[in-house]
Amino acid sequence: MTRQPHDQFAKQYLEELLAPLGTVETSRDVSSEVRQVDVWFVPASSPSTDSSNLGLLGKMAATACLFEPFRNAPTVAEIHGCLLKLYSLRAELLRKARREKRSVSEDELPILWILSPSCSQRLLNGFGAKLSQDENWGEGVYFLPEFQRTALVAINQLPVSQDTLWLRVLGKRRTQQQAIEELLELPKESPWRRNILEILANWRVNVDSSERLSNADRELIMNLSPAYVKWREEAVLEGRQEGIREERRQMVENFLRVRFGEIDAELEAIIAPMLQLTPQVLTRLLFSLSREELLLWFGETSGVEERFGEGKREKVENLLKVRFGEVDQELADKITSMLELPHQELTPLLLTLSREELLERFTG
Repeated sequence: MTRQPHDQFAKQYLEELLAPLGTVETSRDVSSEVRQVDVWFVPASSPSTDSSNLGLLGKMAATACLFEPFRNAPTVAEIHGCLLKLYSLRAELLRKARREKRSVSEDELPILWILSPSCSQRLLNGFGAKLSQDENWGEGVYFLPEFQRTALVAINQLPVSQDTLWLRVLGKRRTQQQAIEELLELPKESPWRRNILEILANWRVNVDSSERLSNADRELIMNLSPAYVKWREEAVLEGRQEGIREERRQMVENFLRVRFGEIDAELEAIIAPMLQLTPQVLTRLLFSLSREELLLWFGETSGVEERFGEGKREKVENLLKVRFGEVDQELADKITSMLELPHQELTPLLLTLSREELLERFTG
């Protein structure tokens, strides 16, 4: 019972990280007796992301495996329980192979990874767990004797590096606190960052809503609070930005309705690219360009040369006049060079570059 809150978080957390690499099944029943594997993972033949992005966790996920995460260091009995799950699943897979009349090598059978915030020397000695001598797994990863296909991961002993970040988030005390600080420093576009922040924030809310908080719960809340705050800040900011985008879209739609009476499919299709412009430029274009010119500059590029027709130079001049108020001699001298570019290259330049940038771009 004491593992349930952490179990739910850890399953969701590992599922989020491992899903791009293969098939993830949480709470998988094994054998006729009710017993569940926390996370059962099978790598895909062509994963949608590079497993190296997950560092040590990605290395563990190179083969079919079971993950059993613990919030507190497991007892001897709990380790035995994990081993029973492994053996039950192993027997199930072998029975299936026999039914299908195919052989399974020892290397194809799953590995059990027991993720613990720490491991006592007594526990490691009792199970014969040792650091790997033939593979570069580093500190903190202790393998049981070969044919048991099991490893104990002491998260607090893992080196502090990007390679171990995703595992250290599952640690305790300072180990977890530091990992979350590192997570918050990742660029916003980093894979998994946003979704993991949301999972951490939800975990904090769930723990905080408990009627009776232990000292360990309070410590966990403290560790998770920075992630919760950052997630809230980014969620609010995204909400505001979405609101601004929606207001701008409404503004564009209203302009188009007033000018052209209705928004047909062609006009609807050019709203999104128009919203990429600054409000000042967009407003001038909406006021000044005809329907045909708007479709020319913001519509599909297929057939665009036909839409340019005979007046390609005049249309470029008109767009420049709308953007800058006039086409002086310096700009006029550059139009011939501009017309040498294909439409798909010329359009973004005409719509986004300043007068000075255009002059510099078409110098020579």
